Amino acid sequence: MATTTKYIFVTGGVTSSLGKGIIAASLAKLLQAQGYRTTIQKLDPYINVDPGTLNPYEHGECYVTDDGAETDLDLGHYERFLNVPTSQANNVTTGRIYQSVIEKERRGEFLGKTVQVIPHITDEIKHRIQILGKSGDYDIVITEIGGTVGDIESLPYVESVRQLKWELGQDNALVIHLTLVPYLSAAGELKTKPTQHSVKTLMESGVQADILVCRTEHELPQDLRDKLARFCNVTKDSVIQSIDASTIYDVPNLMLTEGLDKIVLKKLALKSETPDLTRWNAFVERHKNPKTEVTIGLIGKYVELQDSYKSILEAFIHAGAENEVKVNIESIHSEYLNGDNIKLKLSHLDGVLVAPGFGERGIEGKIDAVRYVRENNIPFLGICLGMQMAVIEFSRNVLGIEDANSTEMSTSTTNPVIDLMEEQKTVIDKGGTMRLGSWACNLSENSIVRSVYNTDKIEERHRHRYEFNSDFKEQIEEKGMLATGLNPDTKLVEIVEIPSHPWFVGVQYHPEYKSTVANPHPLFVAFVKAALVHKKTKKGVSMAQNK
Repeated sequence: MATTTKYIFVTGGVTSSLGKGIIAASLAKLLQAQGYRTTIQKLDPYINVDPGTLNPYEHGECYVTDDGAETDLDLGHYERFLNVPTSQANNVTTGRIYQSVIEKERRGEFLGKTVQVIPHITDEIKHRIQILGKSGDYDIVITEIGGTVGDIESLPYVESVRQLKWELGQDNALVIHLTLVPYLSAAGELKTKPTQHSVKTLMESGVQADILVCRTEHELPQDLRDKLARFCNVTKDSVIQSIDASTIYDVPNLMLTEGLDKIVLKKLALKSETPDLTRWNAFVERHKNPKTEVTIGLIGKYVELQDSYKSILEAFIHAGAENEVKVNIESIHSEYLNGDNIKLKLSHLDGVLVAPGFGERGIEGKIDAVRYVRENNIPFLGICLGMQMAVIEFSRNVLGIEDANSTEMSTSTTNPVIDLMEEQKTVIDKGGTMRLGSWACNLSENSIVRSVYNTDKIEERHRHRYEFNSDFKEQIEEKGMLATGLNPDTKLVEIVEIPSHPWFVGVQYHPEYKSTVANPHPLFVAFVKAALVHKKTKKGVSMAQNK
C-alpha cells in the first residue's frame, strides 16, 4: 500500500482507437491483483457536459454509474476488469470543466481577475484529477486522456499533466504513451517514425513519456525496441509491446508477460509482487474453451455499430463463460423486421434480447419480434425499451387493445400502456435529467427473477423517462403477464414476466451495466442457461420427428 497516492497518466498518439481504455484497465487489474487499491478515470476532450445527449453512432454506448453519472463507455471496461464501481468523479469532460469555471466566475470567485486557460482551466482539471486520490480510498489513480496527442482539444489536459508531474514530484507520477508501430507490407517492415513523431509532439507540450506501449500486429524485435528507447528518451525496459489479441481479456496477461506492471511500480518506487490472477485466468479459460454454443438474436436499431451495445455484448461473454458456453450474437436491425421475414430471422435462434434505445424508429419490428418469441416459446430478455415493447405487444395481441402504445412513440394514443414518468412531465432540459443511477426493486415470491437473484430485494441502474403505466397493471396481470419487480417507494413496475412461457423477462433497468468478470450478472447467466435448454429441447424434438 502506498503512503501517498500515485498517479499514472495514459496518453495516445498516432491514431485514435488504439485501446487506451483496455491498456489502462489491464494495468489497473495487475496492480489491483498485487494488493494496490486502484481506480481509473477518463478525461474526455469534447465540450458536451456528458455523453448523455450524444447519438450512439457518434459515441457508442452511454454507460451509467450507481450515482447516476452518464459516462464514457470506457468506464464499463474499468468496472468489468476491476469489479469496483465507478462514480461521477471517474469521468470528466471539457464541457464539465468549462461549466464549473464559468459558474465560479459568475459567482465572483476569481476576484475580478481575467479568467484564462492557464491557470483557471488547468487548475480545475488538476482538481478533478486529484479528487479520487485525495479521497483516501486509493493508492494509485490511473487517468486516461481521451483523444490523440496533438489534438487541439486535448492541449489543456496535456498541460495539466505537465504541471501535475512537476508538482507531485518524482516517484509520484508517470506518463504511459500508447502509440502505433505500423507494418508496411510492401516494404515488409515495422516503422518507428510515427511513434517518434508522436513522442516528439508530446514533448513539445512539455511532457516526457516514461513508458511506451506500442500497438502492433507483429512482434517487436529487440533492435527496434532499442531504437525506440534511444529516440524517445525512455529506458529499454520501458518499451512495451501490445500485440493484437484474440480477446480484450487476454491483455492483462500480455501486459504481465511484457512486465508493464513491474516497470510502472519500479518508477513509482513501489514494491512489485506476482499478481494473483487465479480467478481472472479461470474466467479466461472458460471463455476460450466452451463446451457448447448458443445463438442469441440482439434486436436493436444501432446493431451495425457494436459499441452501441458494448455492455450487453460483454455481459454475454461473462454469462457464456459462467455456463461454459460460447454465445454467438446475431445482430438484427429492428427497422427491417416485419411479419413477412420474422420467422426466417428468428426461428433458428436459441434466445432473443430486445435492446434498449430511444425514439420510434424500428419500434414495430421490435414488437413483431416480441410477439414471435412469445408465441413460439423462445427465451426472451427485454431491457428498458425492450421491456416496454413487451408490454405494448402483450397489450395489443393478448388484451386486444389495438392502439396500445407508448406516449414516446404516439402522443395521441388513447391507451398509453407506457407513459412519461410523472416527474418527467415538467422537464425541459435533456441532459442529465432522466431517471438515472441505482434504484431499489422488490421481487415477488415464486417469480423467475426471485430465483435468478436468490434474494427479495435488488438494486439496479436505470436510464429512462418512460414507465409501465400502472393504470393498466390489473388487466395485464389478469391475462398472464405479471409485474414481479416493483420499486418499494414509487411502486413503479421494474420487471415483467410471463410464468406460462419457458423464460420471458423484461426489465426496466440495465442489468448489463453491473456485469463483471468476477461477478457475471445473474440475469444474463440465467438467460444464457435458458437459451441452452431451449436449444437442447429443439434438438430433442427434431430427433423425435426424424425417427
